[in-house]
Amino acid sequence: KVFAPKIDLTGHKKTHSGEKPCQCHTCGKAFAFKSSLTRHERIHSGNNPYQCNTCGKAFVQKNDLTGHEKTHSGEKPYQCHKCGKAFAFKSSLTRHERTHSGKKPYQCHTCGKAFVQKGNLTLHERTHSGYKPYQCHKCGKAFAQKNDLTGHETTHSGNKPYQCHICGKAFAKKTDLTRHERTHSGEKPYQCHTCGKAFAVKSGLTVHEKTHSGNKPYECHTCGKAFALKKHLTRHEMSHSSKKPYLCHT
Repeated sequence: KVFAPKIDLTGHKKTHSGEKPCQCHTCGKAFAFKSSLTRHERIHSGNNPYQCNTCGKAFVQKNDLTGHEKTHSGEKPYQCHKCGKAFAFKSSLTRHERTHSGKKPYQCHTCGKAFVQKGNLTLHERTHSGYKPYQCHKCGKAFAQKNDLTGHETTHSGNKPYQCHICGKAFAKKTDLTRHERTHSGEKPYQCHTCGKAFAVKSGLTVHEKTHSGNKPYECHTCGKAFALKKHLTRHEMSHSSKKPYLCHT
């Protein structure tokens, strides 16, 4: 690979050497470039210097603002050739197309689990490392994902700006409203590639797929019987303990 300015070559060489001289003083995470460290530090400081002139929403990175601005214009030039769904970004179309192909190119080196998106792999890896870079400035509680922090912060403010136009129920997060609206529409966008069963939420599909894999990681310590889902093990264990937590009030 060739570069015009020498500084670009110098920076590129770090991708081969693994050198990361720029370290965050708050959490210790290291980066190859100062610009990457600067962007990362905004996670801790809450500094979002790039603001949308239409709605006022602010972002850590300029390209995030650029992408956000398309949500106001409604421009969606990238269309899926299989189902016709259109997207504002080429990257969004690429990710969507994997829902048709079943391709999961991003694999966890620790447990082997594969993902459609690199961002999902990054978040998953934090379940192994315990890394939680998003911290609440009011109570100090830390989170692995930014949207979890955003949702948590509403427990302090009580703010629920996202309201269902059908029943009026309000939510703290846009994603919660989107999931709720599916209870009215019946939409189930997450489909199993093995049997075709569809689900309203991604987590429902993830749990269902375990029934096809044959993987049963949850084992009963009393009799050794194994289960694909944790809730099934929990129910089974009651047969050994004689615990009956569900009481009929009638």
